[in-house]
This record gives sequence, C-alpha cells and structure tokens, in this order.
Amino acid sequence: MKRGWLMALIAANLLVLVVLIFTYPHLMVSPGPVVAAHAEIATDCFACHAPWRGASAARCVSCHVLPDIGLRTSKGVAIVQRTRKTSFHQALVEQDCMACHSDHAAPKLTRRSRKPFSHLLLKTAVREQCQSCHQAPTDKLHGQITGNCNQCHSQQAWKPATFEHDKLFLLDRDHAASCETCHSNNDYRRYTCYGCHEHSLDKIRSEHQEEGIGNFENCVECHRSAQEEPENKGSGKRKRKDKEDDD
Repeated sequence: MKRGWLMALIAANLLVLVVLIFTYPHLMVSPGPVVAAHAEIATDCFACHAPWRGASAARCVSCHVLPDIGLRTSKGVAIVQRTRKTSFHQALVEQDCMACHSDHAAPKLTRRSRKPFSHLLLKTAVREQCQSCHQAPTDKLHGQITGNCNQCHSQQAWKPATFEHDKLFLLDRDHAASCETCHSNNDYRRYTCYGCHEHSLDKIRSEHQEEGIGNFENCVECHRSAQEEPENKGSGKRKRKDKEDDD
C-alpha cells in the first residue's frame, strides 16, 4: 500500500512539473534572459521554440522576413549601415539561424548572443566577395587593390596574410611602382615586367640573348630587387637568400 502511495505521489509531482514547464517555461527551463531586442516576447517561449524540439528557424523567419534581414528590423524600420556591410543572410547555404545565433544571454562571465561565424555557411560565390561585407583597409597598399582578398588572406583569420612581397621582389628604388604596373586586371597571382616602359619585350630579349640566356619569362628567378646585376647571372635560377640564411 505504501509503495502505491509513493508511486502516486511521484506521478503527481511529475505531472505538476510538466504543467509548470508548459505554463511558465521562461521560469522553469530558461537558460537565461533573452537579448534586449526580444524583450517583448521574453515570456512567450513558443514564439521561437517548438515543444520538445527546440528553437526553429521557421519560427524566426515568421517575424524576421528573409529578404529584409540585415536591412530592416522585424517592424520594417530601415537599419542604418555603420560600415559597408550589406545583408548576407539571403546567400546562406541553408537557413539555420541557430548556427550563429543564441538569443539567450549566458551567465555574465561567458555571455555572448552569437556563436562564432563560419564562412562555410555562405554560398561559394559569395565567399569571394569579401568587400560586400567587410570594409576595405585604408592603408596605402590596400588602397590600390580592389577585391580578391583571398589571394593573400584566408577566411579562417584575416591575419597573418599569406603573402610577403619582399620575399619575392623588393619594391625599392625605381620599382616602388603602383600594383597595377606589374599586376594587370587585379590579378596578384601573376605579374609582368613589361608594364614599365623601361622593360619592353624587345629590349629584355636583346639584353638576355647577349648573355646567352634564352629563358627569361620568369624574371624573379634571377632578379629580386632593383640591383643592376642578377643574383645568379645566367643560370636561370635566382638564389634563395631566405633559405641560405636558414642554413
């Protein structure tokens, strides 16, 4: 008999607990207060969550109209862009709001409302358009470059850049030219020395043939600065100072 009463008491408590969870979920199971922008629905858990299934992206876009995300608030008010960033939510591989957002503030010591963003969430074509979301650097070097950020930078981290110009060619003396002089069409994976009037194809061919050099297409194999003589004259291969220094 006592065992029966005990089981009935446990069952009654569980029933009350379940009722309380569904009646006051924001008090019973909330992981923390919602972000300020969602203060109006702080007590309406089911505005975002489906019972037993968690938050749903479908419920997010019922308020946040997909074409307006990043451009207008859920009430239709235009968002003032502080930088050159534009809306990119329409170009995601899939509409999974929870992949980046968590609208409950965690304890103060670890509080954050957004998860780390991964560029892999973007469609492939959009990943190449860095400048559509990121403001371009204003230093002298980047001021000459338009787009193609991924030629030097990775999407895992902006720094360090993977390219060091001085290791390939030192831009000193007469070679302190603009980027487009050597790199045409904004392509920094290729270069030409014929962009300068001093280095016409006929003149370069004549000078190298006098030295018995037939292969002079890749200039930096022998020339890596503005010095008069090549580093490894006539061999078709330049010395790798950085490698020798390591040895």
